[in-house]
Amino acid sequence: MNWIEAIILGLVQGLTEFLPVSSSAHLRVVGEFLPGAVDPGAAFTAITQIGTELAVLLYFWSDITRIISKWCKALVGKVKHSDPDVRMGWLIIIGSIPIGVLGLLFEDYIDTTFRSSWIVATMLIVFGVLLAMADTWGKQFKPIRQLTWRDGILYGLAQALALIPGVSRSGGTITMGLALGYTRQAAARYAFLLAVPAVFASGFYKLAQSLTEPDPAATYGMAETFLATGVAFIVGYAVIAWLMRFISNNSFNVFAWYRILLGVALYILLGLGLINA
Repeated sequence: MNWIEAIILGLVQGLTEFLPVSSSAHLRVVGEFLPGAVDPGAAFTAITQIGTELAVLLYFWSDITRIISKWCKALVGKVKHSDPDVRMGWLIIIGSIPIGVLGLLFEDYIDTTFRSSWIVATMLIVFGVLLAMADTWGKQFKPIRQLTWRDGILYGLAQALALIPGVSRSGGTITMGLALGYTRQAAARYAFLLAVPAVFASGFYKLAQSLTEPDPAATYGMAETFLATGVAFIVGYAVIAWLMRFISNNSFNVFAWYRILLGVALYILLGLGLINA
């Protein structure tokens, strides 16, 4: 039965990682409706995100390799540091620092307290409202090549909020991008690129922990976790391709309303005692 559950959770991870709806929240909620009604856990969530980030590498391969190439050439003086791709490389590095530092400092809370369904429901609603406000009132005129140092750091701080399930890594960073005046495509593109170092670092850190210090209480073994990761990779790639096309002609408001309705539904289920907090 765990194999089927792993496939289901991999599908959920792949479907929701890049949409601004919080994949960790969905894994947390869906886990409650699977046999045993258990939280898949922070380690399972972090490791399966490796699959979705591999999808980012594949989809944005030309962008990522160009940025890395020019950044390395700038270090030896072959490319000017003012080059947009070199600046983007530095911004991704600097923007990844907040989530790395805070992730280590608050690791115990992230693995336990922050995974309360009451917190998840609250964050879904709060950041759903913020996303709707940013999408409605943001000026949305800046392309990604106009990204400044200040905005890159603010993006990084927004990404760090995703340590709390329910916020959404893409949701927090896209909301910040829209609020700062970037186009929907620019906000989403930078959000995905910025997530690469943080997600891989978190995923492989949790993977190393799981291999060296196995948790006897873990719901899913490594085989099931790897299966879910593979499913997440395949589904995640399709979702990225769809989302980048969707936002070229549509707003993020449908996701904002979905978040709010899901948060309210979660409150109701918790209040009725149908799921565990």
